[in-house]
This record gives sequence, C-alpha cells and structure tokens, in this order.
Amino acid sequence: MAEYKIRAYKDSDYDAVRALFSHGMSEYVPGVCMHVLKQPWVLFVMTCLFLSLLFSSKSLILPVLALTLLLALGRQVLGYCWNLYIDHCLNEDLLDIRKTYMESKGSHFWVVEAEDSVVGTVAVKPSGDRNDELILKRLSVRKDFRGLGIAKALSREVIGFARRGGYRSVVLNTLMVQREAQAVYESVGFKKYTEFVLPTVYGRLVNFTISKYRYEILPVS
Repeated sequence: MAEYKIRAYKDSDYDAVRALFSHGMSEYVPGVCMHVLKQPWVLFVMTCLFLSLLFSSKSLILPVLALTLLLALGRQVLGYCWNLYIDHCLNEDLLDIRKTYMESKGSHFWVVEAEDSVVGTVAVKPSGDRNDELILKRLSVRKDFRGLGIAKALSREVIGFARRGGYRSVVLNTLMVQREAQAVYESVGFKKYTEFVLPTVYGRLVNFTISKYRYEILPVS
C-alpha cells in the first residue's frame, strides 16, 4: 500500500493541482457521452435517421457510416463543451488558489502527497447559503492512487475542519456521471437531500442532473 500524507496547500503545488483537476475531470467525457446517448430523444433521432437512410439508399453501408460520423462528431462537440467547463473552473476558484481558499475564514485547501508528487486534492469554503455551513469542493485523486481510501480520508479531513470551526454541516454537489464519487461520499456519511436538472437549455436537453449532499455535524454532548 502506497504511503501518503495530507497537508495544507503550498504555492509550489499550483501547477500540479490544476493539472490533477484537469485530468480528473477529463476522465468523465466518455461517461457524459454515454449519458447523452441514452436520452430518449437522441435515440429517437438516430433511429429515424438510420431507417430513413436505409430505406432511401437500399444499402446498409450508408446509414452505418452516417451514424458513425454523427457519433464521432457528437463526441467531439461534447468533449469541447466539457473542456469549456474545465477551463471555467481553472479560471474561477482555481485561478488564485491561495486567495480563494487560504486567506479567509472557513476556507482551506489540502493536497495529498505521495512519492514526491501531488496525487489528491480537496477544498472547503463557506457555502454561501447558511452561516454555519461549508461546501466541499475540488476533491480529486489521481487514477493510479484510487482504491486506497484517500478520497474518504480527504472527506473526513474536511468534516474535521468544519467540526473544529463550529460549523453544523458540510454540503457538496456532484454530477450525474460521478457515481464513484457519490458512493464514497455516502460511505463517509453524506446524505443526498435534493437533485435537479441544470436550469439551462443545454441542461434540460441532455438531462444534466446535479445531486446535492449534506453531512450533518452533531453537537458534542
């Protein structure tokens, strides 16, 4: 079992943290593509296209090629849109990590160090909804270090931070393709309390669902 340690973020971690986030989020592109492909309207359009080309051309080759090209194009478009989301995050809270997470009350950023590399991250900041609530963000573990309990350890680090600070709860958001992450959060004690479809045209079109979780911190008796 690889040895690792959780420590506070340092400015020298900046590039490694951003690269870890980018690579981790990029892994979801195939899952997003499959999610979109399973939408009823997408299946309906593809079926109609296939049948119309099949009957008009009297050949199986043309509809198969057309669907193959359509799927390849769709994969490129979804990948591009997902990369726009990644860039948005890199230019938002991850643009100045120290200012966002290390210089204000209720905020912090941790990294996991193993083999002289940053292999995991997690952050926390005030949720903005309640004064006694924090939001867990940017939990990521490098692929070759998963399955070692690092994600659970990072989640508990955030919970401990919130408890010591006198906060009553920790919340987080997950996307519909983050099923492994949801399982980790639930194993630590987070409970899903609501979910909703992203209120944009794109969100409704592809049923882009966000699940919200909360961990209630019981007062010490």
